[in-house]
Amino acid sequence: MGFRTTDGLILSGVLAIGAIMLPAAPASAVPAWQPPPVNSCGETGFDPLQRQSNPDGGAPQPDPTIRIQVPVPRITTVEVPGPKPDTTRIDPVTLPEDPCAAPCPDVRDNPKPTLEAPPPEGNPTGAPATTTAAPSSTSSGDGALSLPKIELLPETEPIPIPVPGGEPPEPQPLPAADVQPPAAAPTVPPIALPKVESVDLVNQVTGHGSVNRTDMRWGVDGTDLGLMWENQPGQVAVVFGDTFGKGWEPIGAGTGEQDWRSNTIAYSSNRDLSQGLLLDNFVQDTRCHATEILNSRKIRNYEVTTIPTSGFAVGDRQYLSYMSVNRWSKIPGMWWTNHGGIAWSDDNGRTWTKSQWARWDNLFGLGRFQVATMVPQGDYVYMFGTPNGRVGVIGLGRVPKDQVLNKTAYQYWINGTWTAADGANELLATPLVSGTASELSIHYDQDSRRWQMVYLDLQRHAIVLRTAAEPQGSWTEPVALVDTDDYPTAYGGFIHPWSTAKDLYFTVSAWNSYNVYLMHAKIDQEN
Repeated sequence: MGFRTTDGLILSGVLAIGAIMLPAAPASAVPAWQPPPVNSCGETGFDPLQRQSNPDGGAPQPDPTIRIQVPVPRITTVEVPGPKPDTTRIDPVTLPEDPCAAPCPDVRDNPKPTLEAPPPEGNPTGAPATTTAAPSSTSSGDGALSLPKIELLPETEPIPIPVPGGEPPEPQPLPAADVQPPAAAPTVPPIALPKVESVDLVNQVTGHGSVNRTDMRWGVDGTDLGLMWENQPGQVAVVFGDTFGKGWEPIGAGTGEQDWRSNTIAYSSNRDLSQGLLLDNFVQDTRCHATEILNSRKIRNYEVTTIPTSGFAVGDRQYLSYMSVNRWSKIPGMWWTNHGGIAWSDDNGRTWTKSQWARWDNLFGLGRFQVATMVPQGDYVYMFGTPNGRVGVIGLGRVPKDQVLNKTAYQYWINGTWTAADGANELLATPLVSGTASELSIHYDQDSRRWQMVYLDLQRHAIVLRTAAEPQGSWTEPVALVDTDDYPTAYGGFIHPWSTAKDLYFTVSAWNSYNVYLMHAKIDQEN
């Protein structure tokens, strides 16, 4: 069963729903307006930095219309177990020698989207609204009171009803119980607080006007995240979240009619990150079209999407942690998940299988590891997790490298001890740091033997960095990398695996342009 726009008119999220509510910087701190950047092909890109208004564009006029969404319940049947994932894959099309030529001109034209003022509140995608109440306004000459117009916007609210249908997946054997004995893991003193010397925007990674021209080459016009890990020597896998293609226009995420894929994967091999994050190709299902790698039902209040949260490799096997999103909330920074889980790939990311056993159900909304970031180091894979939404604390778990898909082999860090996965122990994981966090990214730097943690801190209005000598801490106090007063719709902060303790490269997303950017922070690690 495919997604129907009547079952979900508005996609309001993709890990970014709270970003649009962050306050803007004072006018005096906003840089002067300048034209948007242009790539080497003359295509106009997006500038994620908050700037003053175009002095030649006139002052923006306030919208006098008040729009009120009115939920309209609709029974929606959901086939269970549902269709099998589409595993159609093709070899990538060879890119033309001319970097400005379209590799599939018969598939894609050359659109020129522009980033204009945000659509009115209540209609975040900019989709045409249905007016069911006549405007109500009065005016009696200059200076007279003018009442706003009122529009009622019917919004379908699906009520999912499971019915038999689809094809059952191949059964996976239940892993044998392998309960790990408890082990002490005290915190160690924090290392020196890192000093951020500078942070610069390197390049726009995705979308129209990017150096990668992902819209023309792979049908990736709007997307976010950009999770990265070294999938094999000399190559980095880059996974994106909800992705939209031909017909998508900013601002924000799109709809099911705009070539919606819940996630996509690309590969990169350029070592000189000062030149930007350059993408070699995407996994594709048809010519010049990046495929969805983890399927989702795309039905709100059941499973609206499946979002990757981290990736890593153990030997030749690739793993993705992901969250199954039940619905996005109208409350900024909140969403509800069905579960967090793990998928694996044995063909370098072309096709993926979701584990039927390695999943953490979100019972009563209390799950601590719904948004997980997993990092292999030594004999273990460490799992850093937060609840659904952006207001949870960070918990920590670990599992032997050869038992990643066996939940019984996990341990959780509780009061200085690695404690076996028994009953509700995962709910008792001791918070690693004070405060809340979202969109975690964790990297272990082999040379300095330091752990690096980057995440969005809503309280500090920043994407921040912490470091530690051990995964359980103690972690340093947060240091700001990206001020969300300067980049008011920024979120994420996913570390490139070839970063070092001194040169930290990371991707951020911007909700308004709904695309991904590479940032570079110079760190004084001796401070």
